[in-house]
Amino acid sequence: MQVATREAYGKALAEIGADEKIVVLDADLSKSTKTDLFKNKYPERFFNMGIAEGNMMATAAGIATCGKTVFASTFAMFASGRAFEQVRNSIAYPSLNVKIGATHAGITVGEDGASHQCIEDIAVMRAIPNMTVLSPADAVETRHAVIAAYKTEGPFYIRLARLATPVIFDESTYKFELGKGVTVREGSDVTIMATGVMVSEALKAVDILKEEGISARLVNIHTIKPIDKDIIIKAARETGAIVTCEEHNIMGGFGSAVAEVLVQNCPVPLRMVGVQDKFGKSGKPADLMKMFGLTAGDIVANVKDVLKIKK
Repeated sequence: MQVATREAYGKALAEIGADEKIVVLDADLSKSTKTDLFKNKYPERFFNMGIAEGNMMATAAGIATCGKTVFASTFAMFASGRAFEQVRNSIAYPSLNVKIGATHAGITVGEDGASHQCIEDIAVMRAIPNMTVLSPADAVETRHAVIAAYKTEGPFYIRLARLATPVIFDESTYKFELGKGVTVREGSDVTIMATGVMVSEALKAVDILKEEGISARLVNIHTIKPIDKDIIIKAARETGAIVTCEEHNIMGGFGSAVAEVLVQNCPVPLRMVGVQDKFGKSGKPADLMKMFGLTAGDIVANVKDVLKIKK
């Protein structure tokens, strides 16, 4: 089964919306961000702010000062780009209870092209003090991420995808903990660390490597900030090599966050699978994943490359 994380986001908002403290703002994209699911159930607490993202974030900050929990939604490009100053100064600086639901992140936005394919938002948002940054891997994890953000005071950035991706986790057994990575597969030769939609690609890579006699551990990092230092250090010590996977520019992104932990605690050979500091292009998501080196095959190639250094 495949479900877009943006779809799961909308359903989660509708689920927690019974709490009258929750207010949802959207920048005239409710059908795309799926906040219309909340709007249909609780129209009195939904506000379409129009194509004015900076104003939406400033309004979200104002509402939060009145004791409300505000979810402000738009595309990742506009949330982290156009509205950066308001997010930084009006939301994060005073550490207000605003949760930013940023959909359509990464190059899998597809045909919308480089102007809408946000590959800088992880770098931008994790650099802001007080900001918690989440990047869920599937629909199940997205639901838990939204609930965790709702229950935790302070500003959050939740990175979500347009593309429907495989459901990896079982809702009946999955446990989500802020700031803690999840070991999806055990392995001893190398560790693959992935975030967001790249977790499903990494799973494919693990299976390919297993057939070739390589034991790869897979760690899903859903909380990029604060990042789980313990699981990174443990993986480095036990497997001796790491490959990171992200649908984001390798400059300042998830791979950089992992590298920061490694260089200060347990330096090991590292390779980063991600967009190699280039703007996206218009095209079908699957074609773009191949073009920018984000497929399971690319992960496998990087694993083999890092293992050469490890030896």
